[in-house]
Amino acid sequence: MKTELRGNSNTSISLQNPSTLFSNPQSSLSGALNGAFEHNDGTLAQQVMWVLNNVASLVGDPNQRLTSWFLRALISRASKVCPTAMNFDGGSTIWRRNMPVTELAVYVDLIPWHRFGFCASNSAILKAIEGYSKVHILDFSITHCMQWPTLIDALAKRAEGAPSLRITVPSCRPPVPPFLNVSSEEVGLRLSNFAKFRDLPFEFNVIDHGPSSFTSRDQIMSKESSRDLYFESLLNHLTPSMLDLRDDEALVINCQNWLRYLSDEQRGSNVQDSSLRDAFLCTVKGFNPCIVVVVDEDSDLSAPSLSSRISACFNYLWIPFDALETFLLKDSSQRFEYESDIGHKIENIISFEGVQRIERLESGIKLSQRMRNAGFSSVSFCEDTVGEVRSLLEEHASGWGMKIEEDHMLVLTWKGHNSVFSTAWVPNASMQD
Repeated sequence: MKTELRGNSNTSISLQNPSTLFSNPQSSLSGALNGAFEHNDGTLAQQVMWVLNNVASLVGDPNQRLTSWFLRALISRASKVCPTAMNFDGGSTIWRRNMPVTELAVYVDLIPWHRFGFCASNSAILKAIEGYSKVHILDFSITHCMQWPTLIDALAKRAEGAPSLRITVPSCRPPVPPFLNVSSEEVGLRLSNFAKFRDLPFEFNVIDHGPSSFTSRDQIMSKESSRDLYFESLLNHLTPSMLDLRDDEALVINCQNWLRYLSDEQRGSNVQDSSLRDAFLCTVKGFNPCIVVVVDEDSDLSAPSLSSRISACFNYLWIPFDALETFLLKDSSQRFEYESDIGHKIENIISFEGVQRIERLESGIKLSQRMRNAGFSSVSFCEDTVGEVRSLLEEHASGWGMKIEEDHMLVLTWKGHNSVFSTAWVPNASMQD
């Protein structure tokens, strides 16, 4: 079946399998979208939405469900360009409820998207801090410290004796799901109680680095400079004195799905001006940590071109939709909630530009190059780590796998497609000041 799109330019688009609609940035659909947004062509934009509306379904197969969230994101973008021309439902901002801690634990266990990184990172951290009696972790992540109970338990069982552990987190996180219904301080209290139960000396600190105005999602998204100001403020507070760094502690830098939210655009007009992402890496390298672990999703979703982002986004984010299909019913509320969080990400990638587009993911290959440029060397994961990750994946659907790529990178795969990467790094000894 075909439908003719007749805006300012004539374009013919087939109503075909949704997996082919976005797969190529040079496709007729991508071209029509680019033309509609570039020329503020409300008629063409509306007709493209009609095509997508005929193949999208929130309770359909994985591709149809994914297309529904793309449709929502495109409607949101189109409403900014030509608001009077759009009359579809579903273009409003996606709001999420705040989860209790117990529900968050179930959330991160649904598929190994997060646990893969937790498992690989914790194992690498345990090896790096062998022989130390004091450990300090600077934790930059979006999962509200869900990584640490397993590490605390492992440290309490350490043959050489449990070390004292300090964990320091920023007072604010990127405004992205999952959201929690308790404060960072309450999370720290719960970790403290668990550590006490395991007879592990424990301290939890929150870096208070900015005004409360940065804690609200709507305020961050509505102010052009809020996000960069927030991270600039954080960088200014990442100093040895503010962090109370101590020479007798093993320092660990943990970055889980976090670096992507630091702008990768050059600050200022001078050649020597670095991006916030590079400035952060330079700062933590100066602390001479014993290990830096970086985990993130393995895809490039930061292209300036909208059609390229749409294509890359669809070709990557089908993975969690497909994985959820293997064990959750089509009308499962748990499945819809997880998918809506992915929809939140899709909306930001497609609907926003400039500093409001905070989802600026780069692949593991590009991240590795960035780390080398910043003066880090990769560290290999030991056989025990690989074994632990494989054991974790055996608890999930058979489509999940793991492989090792350049720079000793561990990669989570779904049906052979890269999903999440985990890397470990140390500062180059020859480049230390």
